[in-house]
Amino acid sequence: QVQLVESGGGLVQSGGSLRLSCAASGFAITRYTMTYYRQAPGKEREMVATIGAAGENTNYGSSVKGRFAISRDDSANTAYLQMDSLKPEDTAVYLCNAAARFYTPRSGWSSRDYWGQGTQVTVSA
Repeated sequence: QVQLVESGGGLVQSGGSLRLSCAASGFAITRYTMTYYRQAPGKEREMVATIGAAGENTNYGSSVKGRFAISRDDSANTAYLQMDSLKPEDTAVYLCNAAARFYTPRSGWSSRDYWGQGTQVTVSA
């Protein structure tokens, strides 16, 4: 069964830190781009951070650049989001996504896209 399970969310004071984990099962993340999104009530889903296969190429949303860091441990089949200097406006449900495209001569290109259930992060003022 393919799953992405997020953990590490919770309640933290402004200026504090949290580390989110996104553990995959049922597939290997090796060839997948791993991305964290977040969604706050009444707001659109926002890309927070993304990391390419083999850890190449990381990108961050402008609101978190310099405060958050995404990483991956393919041997543990897990991606991580270190969040420092948290602000009340970081409060949201954080969702993990794994995405990849595969090519076979028979079928051509196909996409695989998996989502976690989300973990709540609440930052108090």
